[in-house]
Amino acid sequence: MRRLLRRLAWFLALLAFALALTWWLTLPKAPDAFYDAPEGVLPPPGTLLRSEPFVRDVPNGAEGWRLLYTTTDPSDRVVLGSAIVLAPASRGEVALPVIAWTHGTTGVAAACAPSMLAKPFANVPALPEALASGWAIVAPDYAGLGTRGVHGYLVGDSQSRATWDALRAARQLEGVTLAADVVLWGHSQGGHAALWSAAQAARYPEAGMLRGVVAMAPASDLVALVGEAQDTPVGKMLSSYLVTAYAAHYPELDAGTLLRPTARPFVADIARRCMAGLEALPGVVDALLLRRSIFRDDPTQGVFGARLFENRAPVTREAPVLLLQGEADPLVLPQVQAAYVRDECARGAVIDYRTFAGEDHLSLVAPESPAEAPLLEWTRARFAGIAADARCPG
Repeated sequence: MRRLLRRLAWFLALLAFALALTWWLTLPKAPDAFYDAPEGVLPPPGTLLRSEPFVRDVPNGAEGWRLLYTTTDPSDRVVLGSAIVLAPASRGEVALPVIAWTHGTTGVAAACAPSMLAKPFANVPALPEALASGWAIVAPDYAGLGTRGVHGYLVGDSQSRATWDALRAARQLEGVTLAADVVLWGHSQGGHAALWSAAQAARYPEAGMLRGVVAMAPASDLVALVGEAQDTPVGKMLSSYLVTAYAAHYPELDAGTLLRPTARPFVADIARRCMAGLEALPGVVDALLLRRSIFRDDPTQGVFGARLFENRAPVTREAPVLLLQGEADPLVLPQVQAAYVRDECARGAVIDYRTFAGEDHLSLVAPESPAEAPLLEWTRARFAGIAADARCPG
């Protein structure tokens, strides 16, 4: 019996060591020196500070660059942003129409920038087709991903500024000429960012002429989505990112008072990790160990709920809007999206709303998704100057 107990103790000790090692090895690596601020006072927002060739996971027939540029936070303080630019290798001297790609959730830690991930273009729909069409891709990481500071996760104004300033900086890149025409594409968090960017396009006339915006399963009505997400593991992870970002960006919010005491260490660990590949597994375990919501009180009420409502995705009246949604999406719920579209249309917005039976949150933007064809067709029409159909569902 003693021998059995000793073996069990050794097994448990080894298991604990293996789990601790896994926890440590899956922590994301710190950003490299490319993302460091230059010496001296930072120049005005939209200034390209440095660039270098980027080759990781770049599609065949394309050329890529990594950019560091200046942008501003919602308090108008100049901060740093990073981005990737892709262009067809056989582009010649022609000016390329631009797809501004605003990415979905990768995390809030600096190392979760798509430009640092092994698969920086994960979930970019129809990327080879877009490049083959002669379009350039400008893909901001957003401020606080790659660069210093806490990323403004689902802080609409922060994401919009980083997007338009990335476009301004990309126009200073040598070796590629960008046309004035811009169509915004965004998925999930990036759908939220794309809608916010479209609504603020008039503030950045030098960044490009907005021809349309495509929001794919966007995080649109944050109050409703956060309210529905509290009982799911992914919902707890996203809420951990959200409370970390909002507590850093809004002085009246304190994570210590928003969270249940027993949830705080789990939230802190989730916020250190990226939602990408094996690095996401410890965060998933953290979320599974949380038996209920991370929040002490209803997050849709009070000061936190007010900030969620403030960051509800706006719909521009100045450019066509295409909104794509999978009917089997367990994250951005179809009923929440449909209610959002009805509300915005009732307020005077015009939204081309298309749903796809059987498609979930990721399959909507996967290769050979049924959403690819309408996405490309709609975008080509906008670049060709063809007027979009003015319609809302129903």
